[in-house]
This record gives sequence, structure tokens and C-alpha cells, in this order.
Amino acid sequence: MDEDSAGGPHFVDLHVGARVRMRRKALGISQQAFAAALGMSSPQVQKYESGANRLSASKLWLAAEALQVPVTYFFEGLPAAPPSGAWEDG
Repeated sequence: MDEDSAGGPHFVDLHVGARVRMRRKALGISQQAFAAALGMSSPQVQKYESGANRLSASKLWLAAEALQVPVTYFFEGLPAAPPSGAWEDG
């Protein structure tokens, strides 16, 4: 698992995962169908959506295709600067 300095998922992974889940649900796509489009299992999708695991660049691109959004969609709403301590080594 990719963690921030506090030991939990990184704030960017949490944000991206939430955006994936929000868009998937808005389109009415099941986790199973979305997982199939990405060539992975439903439990893997759950880990991505919760921020527990990071989406690789290629999976992020496939997710954007499946969810009919540009890759930049997943990063919309992130703060201009990371929260204090977000980039420190743990």
C-alpha cells in the first residue's frame, strides 16, 4: 500500500479513488463491469476506489476511457499545494 507520512493512504490516491467511484456510479456502471473493462478483479477496483492502492498510469488511462472522461478529471479539485507534511518521508 502507498502511504503518506501518517501511515494511511496518500491524499492524492484517496482523491483519485473517490473521483473514480463518483464517476462510475454516476454512469451506473457496476464494479464488476468496470473491473472487466480494466482487466482486473472487483476487489482490486474496491482497493483503488478506497485509495488503498494506487492506479498505475496505464490503468488510469483505461479508467478514463471506460468512464468517458479525460485523465485530468481524476485530479480536479485537488489543492494547489499538498497538505502540510504530505511529501515527507515516513
